[in-house]
Amino acid sequence: MRLIHHDASTGRFRLRLETPSDLWRVARFVRPGEIVGASTTRRDPEAPAEVAGAERTRRRIYLAVRAEQVEFHGFSKHVRITGPIVEGPFDIGRHHTLDLREGDELTVEKPRPTAADRTILDEGLNGTDDPTILIAAVDWGDSSLVRVRGRAILPVADVRRTIAGKQFEHGQGEKDRRAYRDELVALIRREGAEATAVLVVGPGFLKEELQARIAEEDPELKRKLRLFSTAESGRVGVDELLRSGKASEALRGSVAAEEAEAVERLVRSLAGGRRAAVGASEVAEAIESGAVESLLVSESLLPDAAFAAALDQARASRVRIFVVREEGEAGRRLSALGRVGAILRYDWAPSRAPTGSTGPPRAGPRTGA
Repeated sequence: MRLIHHDASTGRFRLRLETPSDLWRVARFVRPGEIVGASTTRRDPEAPAEVAGAERTRRRIYLAVRAEQVEFHGFSKHVRITGPIVEGPFDIGRHHTLDLREGDELTVEKPRPTAADRTILDEGLNGTDDPTILIAAVDWGDSSLVRVRGRAILPVADVRRTIAGKQFEHGQGEKDRRAYRDELVALIRREGAEATAVLVVGPGFLKEELQARIAEEDPELKRKLRLFSTAESGRVGVDELLRSGKASEALRGSVAAEEAEAVERLVRSLAGGRRAAVGASEVAEAIESGAVESLLVSESLLPDAAFAAALDQARASRVRIFVVREEGEAGRRLSALGRVGAILRYDWAPSRAPTGSTGPPRAGPRTGA
C-alpha cells in the first residue's frame, strides 16, 4: 500500500492499492459512514431519453460515496464499497458501488483515525510486495495444491484418487501411481510457472519422485522448488507447514505464513509458562508493563473501543503487531484464546487475576516472575 497524500486538516488519505493484501486491509480501514472516493464508471444521465438505460454510454468519472457497506471478495480479488453519492458531476444522493482492485487509487476521509485505523495503515505502508508461493502437500492418493499470496490462501486443486495395492494383478498399483505422479507433475508445472517459489511437502517419498521428474522436464521450475517434510498431506499438511516455521526463508514476505507462525509461537509460549499473555485485560497490563515483544490481534477486535488505548500504547512502544484474519486455522486458534495474545520479552505474571478474557483458563499458576 502506498500513501500518496494525507491532509491532516481534513483527514483525507489518498492511497494506492498495490498488492492483494492491500485489498484486505482497505476493507478493514474503511468504516461505514466514511466518505470514500475513486475513479469509476456510471451511465450518463444526459444520454438521449429514447436510449434504453441499459444501453446508455458509461462515463469514467470520479465519485465519492458515504460508505454503507464494505465487502471484501478475496477469491476474485476486489473490494466493493456501496453508498449514496456525495460528490460527483451528477446523481448526487443516488447509490453507487465503487469496485476496487489491485493497482487502483482511492481517497478516504478520516478526521479522527482510531488506533485500529493506524494499525492497519502502518501494516500496509511497512509491508512489501506479496510473493506468490505455490505449496503442494502430497502423498499417495491425497494431495492438495494452494497458492499463497499475502493474506490470501487460495485453493488450486485437491487431488484424491484410489490407488490399487501391490496384490492386484497386471501391475494395476504401479499404473495408478504412474498416472497420479503424472497428474501432480502437470499441475505443479502449470501452477508453478508464475510463482516466486514452489514448496513440495509431505510425509513420504512422493515429493522426491516429483522433484526428480520436474528436474528432468522443467529445469527452470526446478530452481524454484524446495522440499520439506510434514506429518500430513492435503490441506492439513499445508496448515502444518505454515505454522511450523520450517519454510520461513522460502515463505519470507508471506503475511499468511507469518501470522500462522506467530500464532504457533504464542501457543508454545503459553504452554511454556510465563512468556505469553492472552485475553484483553491481561494483554493490556503486559503492554503497560513494557513486557510485550509481539502482539497478535484478531481482526474483529480492532474496532473495539475498550482495547483502543492498549493498541495505541503498543504502537507507541514499537511493539510488533500482527493483525490476524479470522478466516483460517490461525484465526480460529487465536479466537479460542480470547482474540488477542502477546508474546513477551521476559517472564512476567499479571498483578491480578485476569477478568473479561474469553480465553481458556491457564494450565497452571503463574508464579515466580
